[in-house]
Amino acid sequence: MPTPTGATRLDPLDVDGFWVETAAGEGPASAEAAGRVRAVVSALLAGERQRAFLAEELATRYQEIDLLYLISELLGRTPRLEDAAKTILREVSDVVGARRASIMVHEERTDLLRPVAARGFNADGTPPVHVGDEHSVAARVFRERRTVVQDPADDTGESAAVPQADGDARGYQGRAFLSVPIVYAAPGGTARCLGVINLTDRIGSDRFTPGDRKLVSAVASQIGAAVENARLVARDIGQQRLRHELALAHDLQLKLLPPPSVLHGDASVAARCVQADSVGGDFYTFSRLGRGRVGVMMGDVASHGFPAALVMALVMAAAGIHAAGAGSPDETLSSLLDSLSTELASTEMYFSAFYGVLDPLAGRLAYANAGHPYAFRVPRFGEPERLEATAPPIGLDGVRRIGRRQVPWSLEGDLLCLWTDGIVDARNPAGERFGERRMLELLCAHRTEPEDAILRAVFAELEAFAPEAADDRTLLVLRLLKS
Repeated sequence: MPTPTGATRLDPLDVDGFWVETAAGEGPASAEAAGRVRAVVSALLAGERQRAFLAEELATRYQEIDLLYLISELLGRTPRLEDAAKTILREVSDVVGARRASIMVHEERTDLLRPVAARGFNADGTPPVHVGDEHSVAARVFRERRTVVQDPADDTGESAAVPQADGDARGYQGRAFLSVPIVYAAPGGTARCLGVINLTDRIGSDRFTPGDRKLVSAVASQIGAAVENARLVARDIGQQRLRHELALAHDLQLKLLPPPSVLHGDASVAARCVQADSVGGDFYTFSRLGRGRVGVMMGDVASHGFPAALVMALVMAAAGIHAAGAGSPDETLSSLLDSLSTELASTEMYFSAFYGVLDPLAGRLAYANAGHPYAFRVPRFGEPERLEATAPPIGLDGVRRIGRRQVPWSLEGDLLCLWTDGIVDARNPAGERFGERRMLELLCAHRTEPEDAILRAVFAELEAFAPEAADDRTLLVLRLLKS
């Protein structure tokens, strides 16, 4: 029977969800024609769907590439982590459609994850999270170094094992979240987890796609570079500031030591202090006491570095006051002990000190020596004479009385030579000490030369013997001048 005019047939296409309508007919020819139409339309639809998919994929890749390029450019011009993190977080949130997001960075000293940037809430008001917190998703991501994603529609697998966020308590507008570890590995180094990036409250569907996860993971590696770069910059700035402050402290401390011109007309003196660190504990001072008399002090605070430098500054200030009182050497050191006893007890530090008063009219040296072993009178002829200790170092328990001695002094050539243990204890690469005997032989060999020439000769020999100073090195050479 002929087919009624206008009759049609519906056939499913190879593309799901689509059908094709063709004129119905009888016989093999009609069925073959309908099959050819169905095949052509299926191919066209499949091609169109593939083109749309590729266009969408290309747009997504372009968006990701553009974002990564933006972040790379940002890192090149923004050294501060907080500034870079805020911009990165804003761009990433816009791309994946997250209303709330945060970047948390690990602080090694406290073992806490601290928010450095946030969107949708105030980072400053958010407390840090300890990495051992069993209830924190961010802490878990940091510990395990793997991404955690929650899809509210997925009741199985990873999402089912993730604790549910309290939306009412924390103001979330959705239940989906994405938390990705920030991992950084220097070239040839081991990968380290530096923090976590968290995203919640997705705009549109309450679900982060696999593409979102892939993009955020790529961005996280860039953030890792930003964190490491910021830390390196901060460390470099801190080191530069420290070097500047140490250099300033070094200069200020050396300015506490008086210049030789202080004794102009009464004595000729040469002195040098070479500190093992930027600052040290060696000190010397000298002053004119009237009628040609000269006061000379040298000391060595136990240890070196900043603690010794602080005590040294206190001693110098107090010594200037007490020496100006024109008391005897033992009275001067006793006053020094009384004024510094509290500070020395609280810091548990002590120092050796030699203080002598040279009187050209009386032809003598009166001195008090609180445990300073390297004080000598070097005559023009003959053996050097050690100026023996009259008390233990100042600050040691039991020091109550400081004795006094005096020795004859010749204006014809006697030298007062004072130094600290950093000179005689210096060791060469073989471990041999510079030693007291070598020092005295040098002084005797050059004793007829000007004081500054003696100083240069000693330090030239010392530096050739032991170039690296393990302790402060100080030497003072003084000769009275004839009226």
